[in-house]
Amino acid sequence: MAEQDTTQLPVQFQERVRPDIVKRAVLSIQSKNRQSYGADERAGKKHVTRWRQRNNAYRSKKGRGKARLPRKIMHARGMQLWGEGAEAPNTRGGRRAHPPKPEKDFTEEINDKERRKAIRSAITATTDKELVQQHHRYDGELPLVSEELEEMEKTSQLQTHLEELGLEEELTRAKRKKVRSGKGKNRGRKYVRRVGPLVVTAENNDIQQAARNIPGVEATTVKQLNAQKLAPSTQPGRLTVWSQKAIEKLDEEQLFN
Repeated sequence: MAEQDTTQLPVQFQERVRPDIVKRAVLSIQSKNRQSYGADERAGKKHVTRWRQRNNAYRSKKGRGKARLPRKIMHARGMQLWGEGAEAPNTRGGRRAHPPKPEKDFTEEINDKERRKAIRSAITATTDKELVQQHHRYDGELPLVSEELEEMEKTSQLQTHLEELGLEEELTRAKRKKVRSGKGKNRGRKYVRRVGPLVVTAENNDIQQAARNIPGVEATTVKQLNAQKLAPSTQPGRLTVWSQKAIEKLDEEQLFN
């Protein structure tokens, strides 16, 4: 590992940490990945109903004082109806009063300058030891920079290299999982896993595939960085391992400026 002097880092590492802007950028990404949902247009209306005609005789002999509700056609004798209510929102088996609409747009937009500023702010947070230790178990120097990351092609190589960088305790923490609270465990997401370190390289030389089999570890290229990867819980300060070439590319191409 090559220790990096913070004064020699690119200008992207000198941004002021703004948790509020980072949170806005992360929520914007999450809102665009949100799947639309809503009730069927015919829900609660899939039966034949009949409205009782008042004929100006409400509470009189003709209507027998019955409620003015649409009812299923089960039995009728003149103006008198027998049957359970239907259609109306306050009846059993009726429609919902205000169901969720599938056409509703949950997208939250964000300005490009604000989005880039959020990424720079999250990048700077990866060098703040106090912020990183709130989420991860690592007590070494920051930022973590390695010259060998670009050569990693297998999971075993990446696992060994991360342990050599002093992330053994962090990788052990990321292995742990717990049972999700609530109904989500009945819906195909029973367990909740912890978020581990992020590996950033200049190019994808099979390292993304190698990182998939390590619990909690995520790999990406420097051009694919966004606020959600650097701050998955909307809180900046994710433990990030940078390759030397990634930092050089960040400086040469002036990314996110």
